[in-house]
Amino acid sequence: QVQVAEAGGGSVQAGGSLRLSCVRTGHPFPNIEYTYCMGWFREAVGAEREEVATLDTDGTIKYADSVKGRFTLSQDTAKNTLDLQMNNLKPEDTAVYYCGADHRFLHCDGRYLNFWGQGTLVNVSS
Repeated sequence: QVQVAEAGGGSVQAGGSLRLSCVRTGHPFPNIEYTYCMGWFREAVGAEREEVATLDTDGTIKYADSVKGRFTLSQDTAKNTLDLQMNNLKPEDTAVYYCGADHRFLHCDGRYLNFWGQGTLVNVSS
């Protein structure tokens, strides 16, 4: 069974930094190891879930235009973790951030992922 869990988040003033961590454990079927795409997504109040940053199974990293230059993904393959370093945070970054993963796709499209964490709140005040 696959589990995804996030850590980090919290409240910060505009211009500040936060670091989110995501760990994926388990596999869909026993004794079979898969390769996973993973990514961070966010959902603001009244808005649809949007892609923030993703790591494809071929190692390609993609960022939403709104976070380029401010957010950085880093992966520890040995630990199956995917961290999101968020710098120069803005009030519009306020949202619940979710980590998602899937073994079926090269790229994690948030509309189709099977495995999600519970979400962690990031609140940026002006």
